[in-house]
Amino acid sequence: MRIVIADDHAIVRSGFAMILNFQEDMEVVATAADGIEAYTMVAKHQPDILIMDLSMPPGESGLIAVGKIKEDYADTQILILTMHDDDEYLFHVLRHGASGYVLKNAPDEELLLAIRTIYTGGTYIHPKLATSLVREFVKKDSTSSTGDVFELLSKRELEILPLIAKGYGNKEIAEKLFISVKTVEAHKAKIMEKLNLKNRPELVEYALKKKLLDF
Repeated sequence: MRIVIADDHAIVRSGFAMILNFQEDMEVVATAADGIEAYTMVAKHQPDILIMDLSMPPGESGLIAVGKIKEDYADTQILILTMHDDDEYLFHVLRHGASGYVLKNAPDEELLLAIRTIYTGGTYIHPKLATSLVREFVKKDSTSSTGDVFELLSKRELEILPLIAKGYGNKEIAEKLFISVKTVEAHKAKIMEKLNLKNRPELVEYALKKKLLDF
């Protein structure tokens, strides 16, 4: 199995690469530090498996990258390896083509099992989150994306929302993202409208509830 690892921490990439390269049936062909680099490495190497973290600041997150990569490189199976044991993240990445979801605190044996499972066409979900997935499937149509903030907001809006929630002003956000203050104001208005929020305190509460500050 040819594998690419995407994580923003070099020591994490090296550690997982060492574990995987020790396996007779696995080879890490490339690593990446964020979603954009992950896309580039997948395009270059056409791996069987992409192991990707969700939060990779300041680069593009796995939440954004997973759909792009799966759409263009359907033969590459995507395994999310993250610290986030959050139902919404799980549902989002599965809807956008990920085949597995494992927590970073899982034992090495579980990671290896997940890789081999998705390589053979299966799906692997960390046991702690599997119950939530079943409940969601029973509760509503699993193809519905209603209420998924990563569907509702554009990539730029997903960049701006956490900055607003952290207290940055329009001018500071504009400087960070190299856009105009008017553009920031326009995006802010769209965010508030799409999420049905009335003021900054509501936006901060929403960002905290959805655990968006890392993104």
